Amino acid sequence: MTAAVSPGSPGAAPFGSAGAAPFGPAGSEGVAGPPAPGADPPGAEAARAALAALRAEVAKAVVGQDAVVTGLVIALLCRGHVLLEGVPGVAKTLLVRTLASALALDFKRIQFTPDLMPGDVTGSLVYDAKTAEFEFRKGPVFTNLLLADEINRTPPKTQAALLEAMEERQISVDGAARALPDPFIVAATQNPIEYEGTYQLPEAQLDRFLLKLTVPLPPREQEIAVLERHALGFDPRDLSEIKPVATAADLAAGRDAVKQVHVAPKVLGYVVDLARATRQSPSLRIGVSPRGATALLAAARAWGWLSGRTYVTPDDVKALARPALRHRVQLRPEAEIEGATPDGILDGILATVPVPR
Repeated sequence: MTAAVSPGSPGAAPFGSAGAAPFGPAGSEGVAGPPAPGADPPGAEAARAALAALRAEVAKAVVGQDAVVTGLVIALLCRGHVLLEGVPGVAKTLLVRTLASALALDFKRIQFTPDLMPGDVTGSLVYDAKTAEFEFRKGPVFTNLLLADEINRTPPKTQAALLEAMEERQISVDGAARALPDPFIVAATQNPIEYEGTYQLPEAQLDRFLLKLTVPLPPREQEIAVLERHALGFDPRDLSEIKPVATAADLAAGRDAVKQVHVAPKVLGYVVDLARATRQSPSLRIGVSPRGATALLAAARAWGWLSGRTYVTPDDVKALARPALRHRVQLRPEAEIEGATPDGILDGILATVPVPR
C-alpha cells in the first residue's frame, strides 16, 4: 500500500516552513582548491541535483512522501538515524525500500518480535565442523539502510544490540569489533497507538535517533490516487520500475558540502536558547540535552544545503526543531493529563524564544 504525507502534517510541516520548497534551487558553484567555510566544494551541485531527483523516483511507488523522503535524506547526510511513527498501512516499509532502491544502497529488513535475540541482529559465531573453528556469520545489521520494523515489539536486550551499531557504526562479538558499512543508517518504525505487548524505547536509545518523523494517514485526494494505482495493477512488492538516481558517492559529496555550510554565532546561540528553554519548561520533565542541540544544528545545516544555500538561517533551525527534538523531551504527567503534546510544547517554545536577526 502507498502512503501520503499531507503538507500540514507533523511529519511534513517542519520541512516546508522555512519559505523554501524541499530541495530548492542550487547554491553557489564549486571553487578551485580547498573550499572556504560557507562555500560549496567541487561536486556539491551535482550531488544536490542527484539527491533532488529522489523525490520524483520514490513517487513512482509512494504517493505524497516529500517530507519523509527529505527527512531520510537529511539523516543520510548527517549519518543519523530516523524513527518513523505511524499506524499500520501507511507504507513506512515501502517508503524505506523504495528509497534504498533509488539510492542504489544495500537494504535489509528486520521484523522485531518478542522472541528476537541480539545475535539475530548482529550475527553470531557458528562452529564449522570441517575446520573445527568458529566462524562469524554476519547479521542483517551489516547493510547500508536497515529497516527495524516495529522496533518496540522486541525486548530491551535485543533493542540494546542496536545501540552500539547506531552510535559507533560497529558491533562487538566475542570481544572483537567489526565495522559496519558506510553509509549506515537505521530507519525504525513503531505503531503510535497499540502498546500491548510492546517495550517502550529507553531514553538512551531514543536519543540516538537524529529525527522522529510522523507518517499520517493521507488526505482524500491522495488516497484516491493510491487506489487508482492499485486498480491499474500496482504491486508494492515489485520495485523494478525504481531506478538508481543517486549513489553513495553523491551522499559522500553531500556530506562534504554540508560540513562547509556556515553557521553564524547568533544562529548557534539560537539553537542553544531553544534547547535551554525546553529544560526550563514547566510542562516538561526532561528537556533537550546538548546532544539534542548538536543534532538540531546538524539537521539544520543539511536542510540549508539541500535548500541551495551555504549558510544556515534561523528558519532552518525552526523547520527542523520538531522532528529533531520531539522524541528528546518528556512531558510531566500533569501536562499529559491536560492533553499537552511534545509538538505543542515545542511550538510554544519556538514562539517565545527570540529569533536572531
